[in-house]
This record gives sequence, structure tokens and C-alpha cells, in this order.
Amino acid sequence: MPRPAFPRTLREFQLTFASEAACQQYLAACRWPDGFVCPGCGKPHAYELAKRQRWQCAVCRRQVSLTSGTILHNTKTPLTAWFWAAYLMTTDKRGLSALLLQRQLGLRRYETAWMMLHKFRRAMVNLTREPLRGEVEVDETWVGGAQAGLQGSRQLRGRKAALVLVAVEKRGRASGRSRMAVIPDFRRATLTSFLKQNMAPGTTVYTDGLKSFSGLQDAGFKHVARIQPRRTAMRNGTKSVVPLADRAIGNLQQWLIGTHHGVSRDQLQVYLDEFVFRYNRRKQPMAAFQTLLGLGTGRAPTTYARIQGGKDLPPLLSES
Repeated sequence: MPRPAFPRTLREFQLTFASEAACQQYLAACRWPDGFVCPGCGKPHAYELAKRQRWQCAVCRRQVSLTSGTILHNTKTPLTAWFWAAYLMTTDKRGLSALLLQRQLGLRRYETAWMMLHKFRRAMVNLTREPLRGEVEVDETWVGGAQAGLQGSRQLRGRKAALVLVAVEKRGRASGRSRMAVIPDFRRATLTSFLKQNMAPGTTVYTDGLKSFSGLQDAGFKHVARIQPRRTAMRNGTKSVVPLADRAIGNLQQWLIGTHHGVSRDQLQVYLDEFVFRYNRRKQPMAAFQTLLGLGTGRAPTTYARIQGGKDLPPLLSES
């Protein structure tokens, strides 16, 4: 049985999820589209404890929380607020800042809005997602601005700017799916690790002439390296050798500055995940909405204490 339909308009969303009970029914239908099955005894007979957001098995009497295993687990914030926040984050292409979300939902504390958005961001990466495949462009960029007077790897010493690797599938002249990650350095092992984690073996990888990209064939990829024109030449109309990756980098930089006015280095990876999430699901609002609520991502809910300072984030590629 398919999951329930997703509202197509703002008015329809408002009517569909006007109460806590409506939100609970939607969660139940998404979690158990074929009907409730007790995780204890396996029986399909249960009844709802609406006020406690639980289902109780009619055979073994085991109670199952409606929000367990989702980012809503143990939340004290109303489900209607969570649903509205997920809807706004899904449908607004520019994204939301915590301050804007606080104002729109009438939340008392800024920290509540900040926590909600960061819980969403951590639910955006599906642990079982398919790797990129076919033809993929890869390029690197600095986020946070280059440090004056320093070139190349010397920029890493002060750590004022973060180094980010970007990969975008080629689908003719259009862009397919994307991946982005904060990396600690330009070393060959670091770049190869990113590709192995995010691309299927045999993928054709297009890059600029950076020496660290050499050796990709030994790692199981087809490598096409081209010399990137100078920036002055590209300003005068010369085309980039990785135009799709460069376009994604430009959009990322504009989004970080325009929506969030810059982000901390500790949390940068989850903002990259948000950007990729929005881009890859731009035509699937229902799937995006359900993913934000933690339905089917395979990720356990993250506590506020671990979200602060990015304690829950995995180590950088060369540090793992």
C-alpha cells in the first residue's frame, strides 16, 4: 500500500495537518502503510493511544511510540510545528534561517528553531542512497573566502576557510545528482576516498589538471583530466572544463551567503548536505518531506547536546 498523498498547495497542507491528531495519523500511515505490526509478537492487531502518541498491541500489550526512530522522538514541540517547519524547508528553494523559522512559527525561543533545523539537516542523508554513476564532474572550492597572500595548500594552515569537494552527475548538458563534502587537504588519498564513498566503480570522472586527481584509474574509475582556463579567461567567456560542478559551486556560495549569511566551520557539512538534499529532490516534495521527518533514512535521532559543536558529525575523510 502506498504512503499517503502529499498536499500540493499551501491551503491544502493547512487543512490536512490542522491538528495534532491529523499529524499523528499521517505518521502512522507513513510508518505502517500496510497496517500496524507489533515489533514484539508480530501480530497486526493494535489500538491507538492518541493522547500518548503510541500504539498498543492488542495481543502482548506492548506499546510502540509513534515518533520512535524519527527526529521527532521525545519532542516537546507540537507535531503541527514540526510539520510546518518540514513543509517550509521542503518547498522554499532558498531555505530557512533559524531566525526566520522562529518568526514564522511563533516559537518562543531561537534555540528551538535552531535545533529543529539542525535535526532536519541530519535526517537529510539517507544511509542507503545510491552512489553517483555514469559521467561525473568533480571540482574543489574554498568556502569562507580565500586567505589573502596564501596559495594552494598553504591556505589550510590558518583554517579560516574550509576546503570543499563537489561532484555532479552529467546528464547531457544538464546536471544530475550531486555530492559535497568538507575535506581536510588536497592529498590524493583524500580525494580518492571521497570518490569511493560517493561513486560507483567504473564511473567516468572529469576533473581539472590538479595532480592529486592522478591515479583515479587505479582506484577503479575512468579519469578524464583537462587543463582549467585561468579565471580571467573564464570571465571573458572561456568555458570551464567542469561547467556543471562550477555552476553548483556558484549556487552553493550564493545560497550560504544569501540565506544563512555564512555558517560555522563545525556545522558546514550539514549545510552542504542540505544544499545537496534540496537539489537532488527538487522534483519530489513528498519524498523530501517524509525524509525530513526521519521516515526511512536509517538515521537515529540526534540529541541537542550532540548537535552543538557538531559532535555527532563523522570525521573528515583523511581522519577516518
